[in-house]
Parts: sequence; C-alpha cells; structure tokens
Amino acid sequence: MPEPTRNRDPLHGVTLKAMVEHLVDRYGWDGLGERITIRCFTHDPSVNSSLKFLRKTLWARDKVESLYLHSVAHPRKTRGSSSPAPEAALVPEIGK
Repeated sequence: MPEPTRNRDPLHGVTLKAMVEHLVDRYGWDGLGERITIRCFTHDPSVNSSLKFLRKTLWARDKVESLYLHSVAHPRKTRGSSSPAPEAALVPEIGK
C-alpha cells in the first residue's frame, strides 16, 4: 500500500498572522523593522496594519515568509538552562 503523500511546504498551515506574531515576539517591532525595512514595521506598527499591507504586497510577504522560516530553523538558545546539551548525553564517559 503506498504511503500517503505529505505536504512538504514548511509554511503549510501557518497563517500570515501567526508568522507576523511569531516574528514580533522574537524580534520586537524595532528588530523586525531593522530586518525588513517596510513602513508597516517601522512607523506605528500593528499586526492588523501589517497584515493589510502584506496581503497586497507579494515581495514584502516573501520577505516575511523567508525571515519566519529562518527563525523557525534557528531557534534561540535559552539562557540559564542547566540541562546538558543533547550531544553530551550520547557521549559515554571514559575512565569511570
């Protein structure tokens, strides 16, 4: 029996609103405006005004999608984590 086909698009099921909110949570409006220099991020920004612009402007939406994919692929490290790195758990201790 063949395997069911899966959508390989990493943006499948992710709304534009979810992308913008994720980027604002990660970078803040100032940081987002530095990374993507468009007025909806630099001058009196809001999620709703950004969505209106991004839905009409393909090149700007492409930039948001690209930054979103980059931020998801490279999650920030949490500070103060006391748990060892996952690789460290796989390396046996020698001499004990």
